[in-house]
Amino acid sequence: MFVNFRRIHKCQCLQLATTSLVLCTLMVCWDQLDHHMVSHVRSYIYRYLVNSYDFINSSFAVAPAAGYPYLISHPEKCSRGGDRKAGGEEVLLLLFVKSSPDNFARRQAIRDTWGNETFVRSQLGERVRVVFALGVHPDAGRRQWMQRALLREDRVNGDLIQQNFVDTFHNLTAKLILQFHWGHRYCPRARFLMTADDDVFVHMPNLVRYLRGLLNSPAGAKDLWVGHVHRGSPPIRRKDSKYYVPHELYPWPSYPDYTAGAGYVVSGDVVAKIYLAMLALNSSLYIDDVFMGICANAAGVSPREHVYFSGEGKAPYHPSIYDRMITSHGHAADVRWLWRAVTERTLQSSGFMQNLYSTAARAMLLCRPYYQNTYSCAAAFA
Repeated sequence: MFVNFRRIHKCQCLQLATTSLVLCTLMVCWDQLDHHMVSHVRSYIYRYLVNSYDFINSSFAVAPAAGYPYLISHPEKCSRGGDRKAGGEEVLLLLFVKSSPDNFARRQAIRDTWGNETFVRSQLGERVRVVFALGVHPDAGRRQWMQRALLREDRVNGDLIQQNFVDTFHNLTAKLILQFHWGHRYCPRARFLMTADDDVFVHMPNLVRYLRGLLNSPAGAKDLWVGHVHRGSPPIRRKDSKYYVPHELYPWPSYPDYTAGAGYVVSGDVVAKIYLAMLALNSSLYIDDVFMGICANAAGVSPREHVYFSGEGKAPYHPSIYDRMITSHGHAADVRWLWRAVTERTLQSSGFMQNLYSTAARAMLLCRPYYQNTYSCAAAFA
């Protein structure tokens, strides 16, 4: 009896210590946990029960503001070597890469791999135009030197589009407006426009195949906005967060639906609609993908989910993923390696056993018990 009592006593002490540790942790983290849970509950109630974004055309309406002047531009980019009608030749895709002035190596890696227009024309039989959107260097002391370097880079490659705003996180909305203004004005015959970060990998053969399928579908490619969709996301109110948005700037509990800014595609007709909405709405909201959602909501355009457009996460390295991926985020250093992996890969036979193996491999990689902000579990079976 004495031995059993001691064992029970030790067990109870362990339980008490564990319970005390959990309670202490909850007390320390409660404010943050409570804020996180409450904000998401409120956001989802607003999104799925109220869903009234009528503030778009009232509180966000402003008089049109003058845009930033262009420092580098190529108005002829969509009219070279072909049909020189107003608006230039018809291209399948105008692809803007959001880049920072310092990121010379990233831009060159993209030119050498998935952003190579010659490869797409010769190997895939389509015209695409790839340009890099950027502002001026944020460090005033380095700005003049950096601008000379950018002009030299552009003389060699002819693919920089730059406006005279400071290239910082809080000016990402200005960079978004640059893309839609330039595309609307200088490349109106592009069937699609894509925007992507300069650390995003784009599987160009899969993307071209997907866009062709849209054009050949019975519905055609109208009112299209496709990517990794965020639904019912709440504004972040923590002042220590990069994405902090004060109530004064955005007082509502939920954002309109939007796609992750890492990479998404819109159809040509949507470019004009979004650009007109941008002229009439307050662009002081510096989170560019959210501002895109506000403009699209005002224009009557809804985002469409595609399971192989990545969010903020990096796609797993596996052949069964390469065969289907369109974008993957977080590739600042391995773009060339990944490009070789996807272009030199010989597709396996599409028999039953091979398909079963590929599905099982994707399920093991994507259907994990913890959240992974890249492809959803549904991508394994799509």
